[in-house]
Amino acid sequence: MVVYRKRDCYEGNVAVLKKVLVANRGEIAVRVLRTCREMGIATVAVYSELDRDALHVRLADEAYALGGQTPAESYLNTEAILDAIEKSGADAVHPGYGFFSENTDFARAITARGVTFIGPPPEAIEVMGDKISSRIAAEAAGVSGVPGRSEVLQSFEEVIAFGQEFGWPVAIKAAHGGGGRGMKVVHHAEEAEAALESAMRESQAYFGRDECYVERYLTWPRHIEMQVLADSHGNTIWLGERDCSCQRRHQKLVEESPAPNFPDSIRQAMGAAAVKAAKACGYVNAGTVEFLYQDGEFYFLEMNTRLQVEHPVTELVTGLDLVAWQLRIAAGEELTIRQEDVRRLGHSMEVRINAEDPSGGRFTPSPGTLTKFGQSSGPGVRLDAGYEEGDTISQFYDNLIGKLIVWAEDREGARRRMLRALGETVIEGVATTIPAAQRILEHEDFAAGIHSTKWVEEVLDLSDLVVTVNHGESDDQGRIPNAVTAEVNGQRFEMTIYLPEGAQVASAAPGTKKPRKERSGSATVGVAGAVMVPMQGTIVKVMVEAGDAVEAGQTICILEAMKMENPITAGAAGTVTEVKVAAGDSVANGDIVAIIE
Repeated sequence: MVVYRKRDCYEGNVAVLKKVLVANRGEIAVRVLRTCREMGIATVAVYSELDRDALHVRLADEAYALGGQTPAESYLNTEAILDAIEKSGADAVHPGYGFFSENTDFARAITARGVTFIGPPPEAIEVMGDKISSRIAAEAAGVSGVPGRSEVLQSFEEVIAFGQEFGWPVAIKAAHGGGGRGMKVVHHAEEAEAALESAMRESQAYFGRDECYVERYLTWPRHIEMQVLADSHGNTIWLGERDCSCQRRHQKLVEESPAPNFPDSIRQAMGAAAVKAAKACGYVNAGTVEFLYQDGEFYFLEMNTRLQVEHPVTELVTGLDLVAWQLRIAAGEELTIRQEDVRRLGHSMEVRINAEDPSGGRFTPSPGTLTKFGQSSGPGVRLDAGYEEGDTISQFYDNLIGKLIVWAEDREGARRRMLRALGETVIEGVATTIPAAQRILEHEDFAAGIHSTKWVEEVLDLSDLVVTVNHGESDDQGRIPNAVTAEVNGQRFEMTIYLPEGAQVASAAPGTKKPRKERSGSATVGVAGAVMVPMQGTIVKVMVEAGDAVEAGQTICILEAMKMENPITAGAAGTVTEVKVAAGDSVANGDIVAIIE
């Protein structure tokens, strides 16, 4: 166990909490650490081998090594975290989101040591952290859910039976999941077996549990969620809704509050339903009740028994610090806000900046080092990031670099402000989702607020989107791309010129950018002869054997990168003459996984 101290810890202002250990990483760990510092609470970080120099480690008062690289070896290692708690003397643990944030066993292990768990009671996590039991609890409280089966799937045949009874498509979901992890949409009976296997693998990798269930998949819904706060004195309030309908692979790209084109009568009814659902499980602390909204009706989806990724938009429209309230509630304080005191002002939007290449709409994971990170600022702009320039985005963890959040007096003002802030944000070294977010915000459907959870994948056209990444490498002809700035008749132009390797630009203008390299890798593209992977990752399943005949586009293997499964497919029809990988193998960008002739 390695530990270092940055400075002497100071006395806390919250009556009970003196030192908080943040059992997470990335931007959420940084977010919690900052509020703790503002409240005078000492902080403890934990880190894997890959995160030894991470931003959350640099910001904490103390930091303890967990060992290992993968989540299972580090941030999902209960004994290592408990050891860090004991050695640091932390009297409270904030789980962030993901990892152990909705794990009943972890919460109980914390409280059993007399340490405060900054979240709901383990019993509430047990009910609502499990998406199946949460459906049952919500229905008992009079809150109807999406039609589905409130039991763990035992086989893919049960998925087929459900689809035949209620119609296709259907959704397989991780019972202990969230953030779209472990969720697969099944359009036909033939897809059921592979979809269930994939959902279980993702759920196990990200949450440490693989139980899944099935429910109806609505045709054109909006994803609306309600933020709630509940104290241990019996007070529960809702703060307002967030529209999270811009999604791809069931993971959110853009969130906003308030929801556009959303009747206040529905808002009030949904808020009341969220409070009912929270009270039904004895909920305490901050939580989010998620709903699907379609044709004037809303359905309970699940309750996230933790802080949401998109919580900042609620903070900006209400003026409340939700992490501060988490800490205060965990310390036993009573809510000083009543339902009638809640005020929502203006409009807020959040864009998730992920290390993904959205070229062609493929959203391929793009791990690597941030060689440049130019951040936006100005009126109404906030950035919650887990990395700084020079930090590395690892293939083993979630690919969220940070969240850009804006506030304005109305939705159109927020949309325009977000476009301005995105345009000012410069990230080099990895591909990001910023170009896709710009396309979303510029689209007339988004501007009109008529999009749904399926809009990004079914309507938004990203087929012509090509993202370039500055790697400082030569192209396939051995030429070095050089970005230069020129002035013609007083007007400034930026252009790229290609020079032989070793050549120099004779006269580069001030501010000349580093070389750029076009990058359009995809997890679904292969080439005739050799099938290569476009990114670093781990092979989780091989679908073919030597001697198999394959068609163009047929899946050769499944590659996991940044907790996302990506099919690697054949670029042309032929016969597999050699398979070069097996399940569990690590591969690098450009590695050959199979030969097809």
